[in-house]
Amino acid sequence: MLSAFVNAFRTPDLRRKLLFVLMIVVIFRLGSQIPAPGVNVSNVQACLSDAQNQEGVYTLINLFSGGALLQLTIFALGIMPYITASIILQLLVVVIPRLEALKKEGQSGQAKITQYTRYLTLGLAVLQATGIVALARTGNLLQNCNTDEFPLLHDNSMSTFLVMVVTMTAGTAVIMWLGELITERGVGNGMSILIFCQVVATFPSALWQVAKTRGWWTFAVVMAIGLVIVAAVTFIEQSQRRIPVQYARRMVGRKMFGGSSTYIPLKVNQAGIIPVIFASSLLYLPAMATQFNQNADSAWVRFLGDYFVSGDHPVYMATYFGLIVFFTYFYVSITFNPEEVADNMKKYGGFIPGIRAGKPTQDYLSYVLSRITFPGSMYLGLVALAPLIALVLIDANQNFPFGGTSILIMVGVALDTVKQIESQLQQRNYEGFLR
Repeated sequence: MLSAFVNAFRTPDLRRKLLFVLMIVVIFRLGSQIPAPGVNVSNVQACLSDAQNQEGVYTLINLFSGGALLQLTIFALGIMPYITASIILQLLVVVIPRLEALKKEGQSGQAKITQYTRYLTLGLAVLQATGIVALARTGNLLQNCNTDEFPLLHDNSMSTFLVMVVTMTAGTAVIMWLGELITERGVGNGMSILIFCQVVATFPSALWQVAKTRGWWTFAVVMAIGLVIVAAVTFIEQSQRRIPVQYARRMVGRKMFGGSSTYIPLKVNQAGIIPVIFASSLLYLPAMATQFNQNADSAWVRFLGDYFVSGDHPVYMATYFGLIVFFTYFYVSITFNPEEVADNMKKYGGFIPGIRAGKPTQDYLSYVLSRITFPGSMYLGLVALAPLIALVLIDANQNFPFGGTSILIMVGVALDTVKQIESQLQQRNYEGFLR
């Protein structure tokens, strides 16, 4: 492994790419620490010193921003608007025929969809920035914070409000640009690497918080649980069902084509982290509803507060798990079309050994996909519930560092980036990372 790193930096063009990625990451992290205009930094830090303010309805968004959201920095929104826009566009491609036609046009159509994603990202950034700044003005952004004594903003004027919204929206645009620069000139997917950096940035403080508040014995237990989760996630993320495909030989003019053997790789976790994001986003709605309606006498506010806000209630866990399973099947059904795959195989003379081309192939692919999606959905649900269960077992008041979402992101992005570096090393006759 170390020799592979040395070989990567010995190669001039690969070294330039890696150093370029590091430079972009440094710029990105600096932007996550610079406060937006009008923010009272000392009061924000004083309120954030309360551990309860590190959690709440904005946990996932704060995770994707590397803690920048609650600090109200210029990169406070992080990469979350782009992720949301990408998910929405993927869903709309199935619903809107125009977008589906663009997807089939190849690179030119994908470029247009990417442009639509950028526009939607900016629109979502404006909405999210408006909501975040409005909550900061009213003092509802941070829990248990006396905003009369510690106002988060220097003043509540409309000019400050607009400047902060424009600044955070521009910060999201800059993040998109930095991610595209990494994809074009660096190594790996730029957006994924930026998400990886933001998630990793919160790890040291979270681990230190566990050691400081719960003791070193609990810290050792948390580390052991985290290592087991990382090993399990790594194993499942690389697991796949390979369906063999044989292409018949055919004559085109005087040349012989086909006769090759390949396979269709169906991953156990075919949906990735998208179902967890969907489920988390839906479960934010009742928590946000209770935050905007502070009337404790209302029956529905008490009901939502008791069952869907704390996160450690069995009803919340069961609902969270059920939503993840549902969205796993839903997302796999719209991203992998057995009918389309079967038609393409038939068009190019491909067939699965023992299965007739056409409808039997489609039915077989649907059967295998449904069978493999079930353990994948169970895996996602258990990994996502791991931090909630751990918090109950160790009786902690802070977020479990090895959360399901963060582990899925870190392992997935790390494996994908290492594989891309390995492929470039193998092109230059070097031994890669993975043996």
